[in-house]
Amino acid sequence: MSHSAVEVIRVKRDGGRLSTEQIHWVVDAYARGEVAEEQMSALAMAILLRGMDDSETARWTTAMVESGEALDLGGLDRPTVDKHSTGGVGDKITLVLTPLVAACGAAVPQLSGRGLGHTGGTLDKLESIPGWRARLSTSELRRNLDEVGAVICAPTEGIAPADRRMYALRDVTGTVESVPLIAASIMSKKIAEGTDSLVLDVKCGSGAFMTEPERARRLARTLIAIGTDNGVRTSALLTPMSTPLGATVGNALEVEEAVRVLRGRGPSDVTELTLALAREMLAACGLSDVDPARVLESGAAYRQWRALVAAQGGDPDAELPEAAHVHTLCATRGGTLGELDARAIGEAAWLLGAGRARKEDEVRHAAGIRCLVKPGDRVSEGDPLLELHTDEPSTIEDALRRLHGAHEITEGEVRRQPTVLERVGGADAEV
Repeated sequence: MSHSAVEVIRVKRDGGRLSTEQIHWVVDAYARGEVAEEQMSALAMAILLRGMDDSETARWTTAMVESGEALDLGGLDRPTVDKHSTGGVGDKITLVLTPLVAACGAAVPQLSGRGLGHTGGTLDKLESIPGWRARLSTSELRRNLDEVGAVICAPTEGIAPADRRMYALRDVTGTVESVPLIAASIMSKKIAEGTDSLVLDVKCGSGAFMTEPERARRLARTLIAIGTDNGVRTSALLTPMSTPLGATVGNALEVEEAVRVLRGRGPSDVTELTLALAREMLAACGLSDVDPARVLESGAAYRQWRALVAAQGGDPDAELPEAAHVHTLCATRGGTLGELDARAIGEAAWLLGAGRARKEDEVRHAAGIRCLVKPGDRVSEGDPLLELHTDEPSTIEDALRRLHGAHEITEGEVRRQPTVLERVGGADAEV
């Protein structure tokens, strides 16, 4: 049966369900370049506005997987487990978690992405390390898993090529927040990479794509169902994202902070969330008797980090880029910091150069924001709150405008949010 992009767009635009044939046709045709970017942009917007049911989402995921090849990770002498975050502000957890879990005895095939909207991308962060390569061949990926125990890289050319094109498209067309497209994007790569187990870090709050807990819970259950149906042991933690994670937002700034965590000197919220996810991953792959806190304290995870970076051409001792201009935003009154809005911070960092406005844009690795205080901290009038880092001073004014109202100073005590809001495993949730 022949189809056309316009036909598929109209069905979803009018609130209809896409058939299996329509979904597989449009994903395959887009991967081969037969569906134009503007047509897939229109379809993505129709999906965002009209949604897809669970069976459509599952079929879309399958079509993404079948647009390319699947990796065979059989024969490794370690159990395989991966983690994926749905995107947050200051979320450098992958940089710490991957070497930590590998140091605990698992193999971690961490296929990562670039920044989407106001959230940062793991590959953009790591590319601030001189020499580090995001692109690996399938044989290099497998060799690094064998020899190092972990890899953080872009999906290989053959893995879910339709998703690779659409991932960048969603970033610049205002369609990042679509639950079906998020679910299909995440799970197509994870299924194709061949991992045995997967732990999801599903963010909710002002700085997440899912701002409401119920939407985040729905996304988590959608992801778990897709993973389970495809033979991947899958669970999720719902974690807060109303305040930036850690003290830095931006590529090189976050790498520097991740190294501090690996050396035992990082912010407590990053360390706590890393350990919570590590325990979930180790339990999923049968290594629950290993204590990740002890492994982190021993320095083994830091040594694993150095090996991981070096194996992909990076110099773990190299100086990271530093911004040419730093502007400090200070408190206008004393009191307790009650709010530090993650979305505003992420969007301000994007304006400073840490993200992209177009698919072909290059990020500025030194750009970003350093958060000098966290909600619950006491401040006095004139105390520094935020440092804005950029190579282009002309961006500071726009960033400051975006930060207007992003923080609140109050009187009295401010309750800090827990590290983990909820665990979701299969159909059950533990609060």
